[in-house]
Amino acid sequence: MKKFSTAALATVLTLALASAYGSAFAAGEEATNNPRCAFLPNAPDQHTVVRGDTLWDISGRFLKNAWCWPQVWGMNKEEIRNPHLIYPGQIVYFDRAAGRLRLGKPVGGNGSPDGRGTQTVKLSPQLRTEGLGQDAVPAIPSNVIEPFLSQPLVVGEGELNDAPRIVATTESRVMLGKNDKAYVRGAINSGTSFQVFRPGTPLRDPDTNEVIGYEAAYLGTIKLERPARAPDEAHVFNVVNVKQEMGVGDRLLPVPPTPILNYVPHPPEKDVAGRIVSVYGGVSQAGQNQIVAINRGRKDGLDMGTVLELYRYGPVITDRTDKGSMWTFGPWGRPQVKLPDNQYGSLFVFRVFDSISYGLVMQVTDTVQVGDVAKSPE
Repeated sequence: MKKFSTAALATVLTLALASAYGSAFAAGEEATNNPRCAFLPNAPDQHTVVRGDTLWDISGRFLKNAWCWPQVWGMNKEEIRNPHLIYPGQIVYFDRAAGRLRLGKPVGGNGSPDGRGTQTVKLSPQLRTEGLGQDAVPAIPSNVIEPFLSQPLVVGEGELNDAPRIVATTESRVMLGKNDKAYVRGAINSGTSFQVFRPGTPLRDPDTNEVIGYEAAYLGTIKLERPARAPDEAHVFNVVNVKQEMGVGDRLLPVPPTPILNYVPHPPEKDVAGRIVSVYGGVSQAGQNQIVAINRGRKDGLDMGTVLELYRYGPVITDRTDKGSMWTFGPWGRPQVKLPDNQYGSLFVFRVFDSISYGLVMQVTDTVQVGDVAKSPE
């Protein structure tokens, strides 16, 4: 499979040279000396940011691994969570002597930023107020993960039991379609827009086989048409959209507010080693830009923007080349040898629960399978 270069999530992220300038040199030097965070030998001298760029793509032009971006820029934890924004028209310069990247904006004529030309380069990071970043460069293409920011949903056993539920349909239809009416019982607490879920299949930890959560299947969205006028009366809802068939017994949860996501792709703060629990959609394998769940979450130190590397366990084989005697091998035959695990891609975590996280599959050279390893970059 071809190795792809992808960008990462529906979010805003950027860089503030002013706050990172003092530590950028040391961070850049550290990144340069780290083989995993090395600059590409064919990295360009500069890149002008254009509309449609993503942070992951820009990073990939300069760095061997895009997740090394915060280290090269000397960003601390707070700056990763609340970065300043990169906008079209700005220029990312590669300072080869210092081993770091700089953000600037050209002023005047054409030339180069290293003094060999006539161009004046103004390195002026402008601190922008949060919420003014509609034109900012996102981490990855927003259309890839937007549908998954509020679904799927991981719940505990029985967690949806007390949620409002569909009790009847128009003309006793088995399944509801767009613009159909649904009759709902339960406390809606003045809510008007709801997502419809069905209690899903259990998610089992590949290591322990224990159930660590239930993935509720997202079915669609409905909107309140008329609230109940008496305690024993049903609310009337109108079906806005349908992703999967919905009907009597399915549960409602309020539509969450649209998240404003500011984060930078980064490795976890501590070593994490998890396993692929499932591939979203009920299939057994995943490829580029598909969603998978892993058995690690908030309690393991993962947060939005965490990047993990994907590995497949190396098999244990019999060493048939060993010419030792029967006395050497013993009664169990020839010695067994564990082959190294194979690193074949990256995972960008974008939604985190206590024990489970969802990630976007990126830069894969093989298919992702349930049971594969997702761990901290080495």
